[in-house]
Amino acid sequence: MNNKLINNDKEINNIFDNIKELVISSRNRVYATVNTEMLNLYWNIGKAIMEIQQGDERASYGETVLEKLSEKLTNEFGKVFSIINLRRMRKFYCLFQIRSTVLNELSWSHYLELMKIEEEAKRNFYIKETINARWSVRELQRQIGALLYERLVLSANKNKILELAEKGHELKESKDLLC
Repeated sequence: MNNKLINNDKEINNIFDNIKELVISSRNRVYATVNTEMLNLYWNIGKAIMEIQQGDERASYGETVLEKLSEKLTNEFGKVFSIINLRRMRKFYCLFQIRSTVLNELSWSHYLELMKIEEEAKRNFYIKETINARWSVRELQRQIGALLYERLVLSANKNKILELAEKGHELKESKDLLC
């Protein structure tokens, strides 16, 4: 090996930076692929459950079906298939019945937070903002807790509210923003 290369810290740092970028880029692609496959899996499981229940989320036999499925799947694949998670997968499918509406830019954890929002317009707002602003799950939770959507609906100064939200400021009620 060339001793000049080994002794030249600048060259070593350049090689290190290049390799670091390759590793980060590869990790990001792997994460995106795993996320996409996990969302597909959970959506398809929710669909299968709804088909078994013939589209009736509240079918009387539904809980028995979930209990039996959960027991068998948990024994085979682990705790990710608890009754609670199977209910979440069913709800995921119910809220996003058209597969193309499931956006791979969001993680399962994002969807778990978004599924708590009953109002479709509000949920769609948070989906859009999460993607546009690249909110983490924690930031999404913070914005929902800060009632960003409700404040925007009431506000005459929507741009100012969005600007503050983007900067991560807690949105406090203010007459000039809400009037």
